[in-house]
Amino acid sequence: MASPETGTHDHDHENDHDHAGGHAHGDGEHGHPGLAHAGHSHAEHGHSGHGQSGHGHDHAVPDSLRAFAIGAGLNFGFVIVEVIFGLYAGSLALLADAGHNLSDVLGLVLAWGAAWLSRRAPTRLRTYGYGRSSILAALANAMILLLGTGGIILEAISRLSQPEPVQTGIVMVVALVGVAVNMGTALMFMAGRKGDLNVRGAFIHMVADGAISLGVVAAAGVIALTGWLWLDPVVSLVIAVAIIVGTWGLLRDSVNLAMDMVPTGVDPEQVEAFLAARPGVREVHDLHIWGLSTTSVALSAHLVRPEAALDDDFLSETCAELKARFGIAHPVLQIEQGRMACALAPRDVV
Repeated sequence: MASPETGTHDHDHENDHDHAGGHAHGDGEHGHPGLAHAGHSHAEHGHSGHGQSGHGHDHAVPDSLRAFAIGAGLNFGFVIVEVIFGLYAGSLALLADAGHNLSDVLGLVLAWGAAWLSRRAPTRLRTYGYGRSSILAALANAMILLLGTGGIILEAISRLSQPEPVQTGIVMVVALVGVAVNMGTALMFMAGRKGDLNVRGAFIHMVADGAISLGVVAAAGVIALTGWLWLDPVVSLVIAVAIIVGTWGLLRDSVNLAMDMVPTGVDPEQVEAFLAARPGVREVHDLHIWGLSTTSVALSAHLVRPEAALDDDFLSETCAELKARFGIAHPVLQIEQGRMACALAPRDVV
């Protein structure tokens, strides 16, 4: 996907702000005839300018670092407990849950690091900052979960033919502790789950882990009453299926973001219709919408306004509306008068 035509800016991600401004290229400055005069404006910061391409940013990052740190610490401690007592009690279900929780710890650490990187300001060479790391973390998290699930499935199938004794009392107590740890961690991610793919992934995994731990408790109780040792590997297979089902959506969304697909929740046809309906706009082309991170959506578009004069208010209002209506916090709008020799990219909506 084509990247927006913009220069290098140095913005502090830790400041909760957004601004709409303007960039443009004068005739012959970059070899593109018919573009407006060069300039820059930041409406919300009180700077006046004379640009003819709008450029808005919003680099606010949810304050989830503490939740990731606490969640990773609690779950890693519980993994150690599960491994020790799973080996002692001979429970594959408990060991499978420990493997699942360990993959969650790795995922939380990845997401924690990505959230920290996302707060770093852009540099001369990394003009968008490090927000993309959150997408890579979500993708790695999904892959780790799926790889770990494969080991659980293989061991469970092996034990179906040769069930082993299980000390159900120990299993039930440890699994109940797991319910408390996982649900407590999930509560820390509840508030931010709708705005960040990494936070959503952490929330889903913690809730799923809590439910799985309840299943382990129930299975141990049934084994204690009936002596059905085969139930332990069966529960392990159920856990594996639950991991795959819960992870598939995360894998799909993270791959889509990594491939610059339009983020979920943004309708490109509605965005194009809104831009086309703006005052003086005769045509919209080279429209691109993609995710800068798991929380930030970017847009670039060329707007043809043949009769319009230089208008910073138009740019500022359009950028503000894009954010309010569609959650697009990083728009880049290039204004043209319809005299360009050729489009810079195909006129397909991506």
